[in-house]
Amino acid sequence: MILKPQDVLLVLKLAALSGRPWTQVQLSSELGFSQGEVSSGLKRALRARLLVQDVGGLRPASRMLVDFVLHGVPCVFVPDRGALTRGMPTAEAAPVFEGLLAPTDQPVPVWPDPEGSVRGEAFSPLYRSAAWAARQDARLYDLLALVDGLRGGRARVRNFAGQELRKRLEQP
Repeated sequence: MILKPQDVLLVLKLAALSGRPWTQVQLSSELGFSQGEVSSGLKRALRARLLVQDVGGLRPASRMLVDFVLHGVPCVFVPDRGALTRGMPTAEAAPVFEGLLAPTDQPVPVWPDPEGSVRGEAFSPLYRSAAWAARQDARLYDLLALVDGLRGGRARVRNFAGQELRKRLEQP
């Protein structure tokens, strides 16, 4: 079994739902996944212990998810960086980091996206539908941007992202 980046996106979506009920069809629609991708991703995440089965169904395994996101994801899903492009701000350029860092003259990281509003340095998303899914769900956007802060940010960005992810993902 190999965990895939879309599995992490799927589990982060479940965390963003904060215990609200969901269906595989809903997840498919909101993430831009096929229903098969959702089903397979849930099985892989359950096997990897990022999800747990309880009376209410599957839910994120908070501690395991935090550990994996903080220590595994940055090593396993390293971002590719590219040329200047139009896209959706991520990592330290995303709204969740607003006011935290002093502006620089460096291009900001963006997920390449034709619907994006910011010009910056291409930063590969965790999965190809991340920008689309993030536009549908602000909580998911924050989580993905924080994860990207861990994946490719400077020390201060990584520290803030780690603290903030721990707070957001460890909530019951």
